[in-house]
Amino acid sequence: MRITGGIYKGRKIICPPGVIRPAMDRMRESLFAILGDLDGLTFLDLFSGSGVVGIEAVSRGAKKVVMVEKDYRKRGTLYKNCSFVESGVEIRITDVYRFIGKTAASFDVIFIDPPFAFQGKPGILKLIDERGLLSGDGRLVIHVPKQEETPYSVGRLVCHDRRFYGGSALFFFSAET
Repeated sequence: MRITGGIYKGRKIICPPGVIRPAMDRMRESLFAILGDLDGLTFLDLFSGSGVVGIEAVSRGAKKVVMVEKDYRKRGTLYKNCSFVESGVEIRITDVYRFIGKTAASFDVIFIDPPFAFQGKPGILKLIDERGLLSGDGRLVIHVPKQEETPYSVGRLVCHDRRFYGGSALFFFSAET
């Protein structure tokens, strides 16, 4: 895998041990084209795996990226993949629910890439909304299997776009006020 854009374009990223389904290059390029300018924004990468999406965000101008990954075996790979990133990355090896429940921060962009078999996706969306993790004009993106039924609204979060890439889909949410 390689970083597809920004100041770290072309840098290689390795895959960690264990079960992982890295975001395809084409999908990542499309995701960041849709998100547009990230300069100065905060970015939360939940279920970060290799960290490739979070590194893409920093590469494209995000001022702070928090990567949350539960699988302790991926810790070394995450740190190695982020070793060339000069600043702005925080890696948290913890359960996503625990992180969401404890953080007081809000984020301009939240990217959620849970394992496809993970059944708690609507619950995570609901918890993010209840805890106010998405900033007022922020955007939330969730990566799911193409055939999976995904709600178009959860609390104040409303889906305004969806895109399909092979067997995957990205759903784009924002918060209604």
